[in-house]
Amino acid sequence: MTVFSSILLFCVCLLALSILLALYRFVVGPSLADRLSALDLISVYLLGLLITYVMFTDKLIFFDVALVFSLIAFLGAISFAYYLVNQKEYE
Repeated sequence: MTVFSSILLFCVCLLALSILLALYRFVVGPSLADRLSALDLISVYLLGLLITYVMFTDKLIFFDVALVFSLIAFLGAISFAYYLVNQKEYE
């Protein structure tokens, strides 16, 4: 095992721990905004895991998957933020 693959394995462990902590905030979060920001954070961490997988296996096709996933996550975050801002108008 090379030093680079050891560092990538360490990054995967840190990202997995971060996902678990964000998942805890998603479940326990007192408000809807906390839950939505935790969901956005989980999507960013999953994107980091995907990029780390690409670096570990040299399968460059997953860069395209990461790009599409990041665009979908961004549009989801924007739509949820729009919903939170305009939520009081509909009540």
